[in-house]
Amino acid sequence: MRTEDVLAAIATGLWRWENASDTVTLDGEAARLLGMPEEPVTLTVSAARARLHPIDWNEIDGIFNLALAEGTLAEARLRVVDESGRVLRTVRVRAKPAITSSADGEYEMIGTVQAITEPQPGTTVERSSVTGDWRRSREAFLLDAGRALAEARSTAEVLRVAASLSMPGFSPDGLAVYGVSGERLTIIGHHGHAPEDSAPFEGMTVDTDYPAAEVVRTGRAIYLPTPDSYADRYPATWRYVKRFGRHSWAFLPLIVAGRTLGTWMAAFKHRVAFSPDERSVLTTVARMMAQALARASVAETERELSLGLQRTMMPTLGPEIPGMTMAARYVPTGGGLQIGGDWYDMIPLPGGTSHSEGRWGGRFALVIGDVQGHDVRAAGLMGQLRIALRAYASEGHRPDAVLSRASRFLAGLQYYPGGEVGSAIPGGGPRTDAGAAVMNEWYSVAGPRFATCLYMEVDPESGTLDIARAGHPDPAIRTADGTAFVRQTAGGLPLGIESDSDYPTTRIVLGPGETLMLCTDGLIETGGHDLATGWARLRPVLEQDTGGSLEKLADTLIQAVHGPTSHYTTGPLVDRREDDIALLLLSRDLAPARLPGGVPRRTAVTVAQAEPERIAGVRRQLRQLLHDWADPEQIDAAELMVSEMITNVLVHTDGDARLVAEARGEPGDRRLRVEVADASDELPHRRHPGELASSGRGLVLMEMLADAWGVDPRGEGKSIWFELYECGGAEPGASS
Repeated sequence: MRTEDVLAAIATGLWRWENASDTVTLDGEAARLLGMPEEPVTLTVSAARARLHPIDWNEIDGIFNLALAEGTLAEARLRVVDESGRVLRTVRVRAKPAITSSADGEYEMIGTVQAITEPQPGTTVERSSVTGDWRRSREAFLLDAGRALAEARSTAEVLRVAASLSMPGFSPDGLAVYGVSGERLTIIGHHGHAPEDSAPFEGMTVDTDYPAAEVVRTGRAIYLPTPDSYADRYPATWRYVKRFGRHSWAFLPLIVAGRTLGTWMAAFKHRVAFSPDERSVLTTVARMMAQALARASVAETERELSLGLQRTMMPTLGPEIPGMTMAARYVPTGGGLQIGGDWYDMIPLPGGTSHSEGRWGGRFALVIGDVQGHDVRAAGLMGQLRIALRAYASEGHRPDAVLSRASRFLAGLQYYPGGEVGSAIPGGGPRTDAGAAVMNEWYSVAGPRFATCLYMEVDPESGTLDIARAGHPDPAIRTADGTAFVRQTAGGLPLGIESDSDYPTTRIVLGPGETLMLCTDGLIETGGHDLATGWARLRPVLEQDTGGSLEKLADTLIQAVHGPTSHYTTGPLVDRREDDIALLLLSRDLAPARLPGGVPRRTAVTVAQAEPERIAGVRRQLRQLLHDWADPEQIDAAELMVSEMITNVLVHTDGDARLVAEARGEPGDRRLRVEVADASDELPHRRHPGELASSGRGLVLMEMLADAWGVDPRGEGKSIWFELYECGGAEPGASS
């Protein structure tokens, strides 16, 4: 005899539930017990669910989840109902879970269903029957509810979780959360009611004859199992409640640290007797909800404070600049209040003119900086330093003077470790007030702070940028053809380290179609990178074609650091913490007419007499400018000739060397022209050095390596130049 026949003889059916296909398979006896024709059938989960009492379905779902988590046998009693909701019979279900694919989270439940002979429960009992293993169902529910509420990060999320809770056997269909504001109740949120339904309950005083108000006054829960019990106890507010058609209510206090924050109301369409077990579940959920609401309130307050500080400290970029486009981003990653020492600013300079249409002309300054630290003190110093920089810039000082004064200002704000009461403040007078001891003690622990900063004056008409840098990362430039490279500039110590520091100024010209990127080190180093590996990660991102949109480019750069792809580009310093990010992009608009020979790449550098070490930086800039040049030997030759030309100026003249390099043309048919100018009128002449001579080969090298070269006298000084042709010796376009 078959096993199925034996089981059918004792009124026992077999079933299988597969979560991958979301189907339930029944044999003939199982189908009969669920009120269907006695033949094998496969149903969707929703169709099978329609055959069971909705309260019992909530229970079996929790029991199955707990059995799956523990790998144990699940057992429950269920009521089978017909299409009208009438109970047909009660059955016992047993099942054993089996995981079919742990990687995909797939499992199946295989079990039996058997009719039981106990009296069938009526449909109008005083309380909803809780079938099966109540304790196991309750534990599974509370585990899921606690996890969901712990993960909620806002009041709205807490309310959504509360509304989705399916309590074992007595799920409410109406919820409301009341708070307290002064002497009045406020409705924080509700579920199962129309928005206009809350009008009679808004603004009730805490002494109103209403259950939620009494719970706030006393801190004790109130259970109302029947409409009659509600009407008898609270007749004044029953007239507002009876139209909702509910049959049972529970009002529970939301208590945190001994203080009642409000009331949670759970309303039921079916009768609930509120047994000790049911009250225990409701009380536990109320405690978890109160903790979740308290955490969400703190988090929302911190976010609101953070956003307020950010809006105050991070200015807008101001009106539109004719001929230029700007974009900016600020991303706090330090945790806590999400504020730190990074900032950017745009400052109109004396002589600028305002326009009534939101456009602004004349010179302006861009500032970007980073105060050491990621705390409130760093944010406070940043705010003071930003105001000082705006004041110095508005007075008309040049970039070097602005940073020198800012460094003196920051040093004067701080005490140094070990300072005594009455000791002199750097840049100020002696301290004699009673708070000096406390302040010195605090600073001896916290230590003085420094700040990196880059200050840049911009002339929109000519594209001239005068840059002074205080320990800050160099700017990067993307040329009109999409090539990106770091533009090295002269710099000094970070602000606040010395009260009297010098900051040399570097002048560069931003050409049409070129984009300048200024950023704090967070953009470069986040993800465990140093300056070298961080730039290697950012360069291809900066070179991406974003359709000319600076806003899209700014988002792409931030996404490269914080988006999903950033996890695949971690750097060698994996233990380095994340840092705040400030980003500024400045682009000069491209002229409508296309320039002959394509858009050129161009860089200009000045090497002072006292800075021969900058020759190595010039070589690197030239190599970056020619990163896609077809012939590597020509790149080496260009570096060699540039080194020779600049060195000759520094050795044989008393002035600075001014270099301009420009690559023009289409890839594969380009021309590189390099000019080095100085203020000396003495023209170079060809020498004939001996075998052991250490100099005198400059013009010989140019004659051997350059495709064309020459010396052009000027009104003041001269210019030595050379050209290299990528096509292999012929001037670009000569064949045409």
